[in-house]
Amino acid sequence: MSDTLDTGALADIIGCAPGDLSLYDQALTHGSTGRADYQRLEFLGDRVLGLVIASELYTRFPAATEGELSSRLHALASGETCAAIARRLDLTALVRFGAQARSDGGRYSDNIAADAIEALIGALYLDQGADAARAFILAHWGGMIEGQQAAPKHPKAALQEWALARKRRPPEYEIVAREGPDHAPRFRVAVSVGKLARAEAEGASKQAAEKAAAAALLAELEGQEK
Repeated sequence: MSDTLDTGALADIIGCAPGDLSLYDQALTHGSTGRADYQRLEFLGDRVLGLVIASELYTRFPAATEGELSSRLHALASGETCAAIARRLDLTALVRFGAQARSDGGRYSDNIAADAIEALIGALYLDQGADAARAFILAHWGGMIEGQQAAPKHPKAALQEWALARKRRPPEYEIVAREGPDHAPRFRVAVSVGKLARAEAEGASKQAAEKAAAAALLAELEGQEK
């Protein structure tokens, strides 16, 4: 991978000619390089993304409660959603990695993909302003915002409610295994509802693995009731 930023590919992704290239260079640099990396811009971009989506949800769903809006926001700004959009844009092809992270498959890490697109939003916000950042977000998240017919429920919350409604013990989670390098870990988590049932799942973070395990267990329990 070249160490020179591909400005043509970058312009295609952000929808305009980049101005301050140093911002995008930092946004697309992983910490394994030993250079200034994307973490600070990721912090900023995460807040910009959340604000734009929250504003759109407030406007588009005037009858939604605060809880429903929060559920929608959580789903739309989740690491899984950010990673999926970054993958669609092939954004990690522009990210510079150190030799070890590159050989460990850093380009294929969902965590890094999600971080990179948030950092890119932060860079775009500083370089082109709030309107450009908002336009980018709506171009890639807008369809999902409009397509939400009902507020999605987080699998962990849904499983908790299932257990509570049936007077069962609350779900218990435990990390079964953690593998991979620090920059691209894989977690395996087990969840159980008393001795009734148990499920395991993997994810790129503890939270993602817990979410997947909760979804798997809930599907199993609901299937048993049919």
